[in-house]
Amino acid sequence: MAGPHPATIAPFPADDHDHSRCREGAMAAAEALCRRRGMRFTRLRRRILELVWEQHQPVKAYDLLARLREERAGAAPPTVYRTLDFLLQQGLIHRVESLNAYIGCGEPGHRHPVQLLVCRGCSAVAELADEEIARLLQRKAGALGFQADTAVVELEGVCPQCSR
Repeated sequence: MAGPHPATIAPFPADDHDHSRCREGAMAAAEALCRRRGMRFTRLRRRILELVWEQHQPVKAYDLLARLREERAGAAPPTVYRTLDFLLQQGLIHRVESLNAYIGCGEPGHRHPVQLLVCRGCSAVAELADEEIARLLQRKAGALGFQADTAVVELEGVCPQCSR
């Protein structure tokens, strides 16, 4: 890890949020990361990452497949799942288990603790990387003799937009 990370990596988007800047930043970070790691950032990988970053909402694999089939008639589920696996392994996206969906990582390519805040109203997701929470979980798990490698914590609630 490259040092301490801010607790909030990707907040819930404000009304005046310019999402195109997020998407452009994510694409540039993915290209640089793959180049640095000697990995191929193919057109398919790029396109699926673009589709994940299309909006600040989690997207399901079959929705990605449907969008991809609009462009490539022969797109098949294994292709999408393999690509999602690659993007997950490279730290470019996160899986939102509670929604069975994916969201772009707010700090791509860096190992960091992940806490996702999932709105039950609109399904928006904010991303935290709070080291204190991660250390507490490690300590509690260790007290039970468990050595945790990774942890993605999901909290369900209501985002600022839906609570108004």
